[in-house]
Amino acid sequence: MNLISRSDRGAVARWWYTIDRALMCSVMLLMAVGVLVSMAASPPVAERIGLDSFHFFKGQLVFLALGLVVLTAGSFLSVTLVRRSGFLAFAAGLFLMIVALKFGPEIKGAHRWIFLGPLNLQPSELAKPGFVMVAAWLLSEHAKRPDMPGRILAFLSAAVFIGLLVLQPDFGQTALVTLTFGAMLLVFGISWAVIGGLVGSVGLGAGFSYLLVPHVASRINRFLYPDKGDTFQTDTAVSAFNNGGLMGTGPGGGTAKMILPDAHTDFAFAVVGEEFGLIACLGLMALFFFIIMRVLRRANDESDAFAALAMTGLVSMFGFQACINMGVNAGLLPAKGMTLPFISYGGSSLIGTALAMGFVLALSRRSARTGVIGFDAQRSAA
Repeated sequence: MNLISRSDRGAVARWWYTIDRALMCSVMLLMAVGVLVSMAASPPVAERIGLDSFHFFKGQLVFLALGLVVLTAGSFLSVTLVRRSGFLAFAAGLFLMIVALKFGPEIKGAHRWIFLGPLNLQPSELAKPGFVMVAAWLLSEHAKRPDMPGRILAFLSAAVFIGLLVLQPDFGQTALVTLTFGAMLLVFGISWAVIGGLVGSVGLGAGFSYLLVPHVASRINRFLYPDKGDTFQTDTAVSAFNNGGLMGTGPGGGTAKMILPDAHTDFAFAVVGEEFGLIACLGLMALFFFIIMRVLRRANDESDAFAALAMTGLVSMFGFQACINMGVNAGLLPAKGMTLPFISYGGSSLIGTALAMGFVLALSRRSARTGVIGFDAQRSAA
């Protein structure tokens, strides 16, 4: 029996009949998988540093609850409110990134965090979905009104954000934001000369980073010449996949998590490979692929330029981050501390990704163009 009728004019009913339920359920399934992986990967890490065995697992449950609230609340927003929320998130994220640079603690040579009592906030995770919304609006406005310098302002916004990431420094997030902005520009439609200039700028930036930043050079050298440096974490992760085989060793049967310091964060995918096997890894990859393609298809069918660009940017960021994390785990990319969306432990990452996917769900609703939840313009006027 259907408890929610199509004739019901309540906000929840209108939301229910316009939301992309397949996409929403896929995202929630991914979040549930993250809980399972946290339970499998985090206890040994917590015990090694003298914490309660389920310290990280309990934290993941708290972050998951907050993430679900953010995801659901975001999916109720109209397009106008999504845009305003994105601008607010970007402005707040940039401000807090500056605060972190000036007053935040130095962790592993970087100033990326703000400590708020028991909570640790990474402001860039809040700024990322906000940046996509700002860039999407500026580019879409330029398309509507060529006299408005929207494209220039979008590039300036990207430059400010990327500049702050470099100052932290956080070169992994810099690469992620650059790739995302590039994907949005390709969808927007930009000349090959500009694309060539961007590629050249990225190449120069990567070259200077290699020459001037020792830890960047070290990671690239270890990737290119593994016999000349410490590749313990990557080697252990690759061995975990080999040890897991097709079906895995079973929950609790893995050994990589016993020695990997970041088994619950950066290398959670390796734990999946070892304890649940290749089939589970392929299933998880298929779930990511389904979400990405579902959103891209919605974006392709979207007539509103802002919504199309925003959905493309948000899901590109989601997909690129997943690919980078999996590539590092499989030894295909240089080691970089980047979480696997909804799977790795991390409150800022989980909530930031939940905000992004909440925006996607809101923008992909069938009646989102009207700003009224649930019915198209004609039915709303009836």
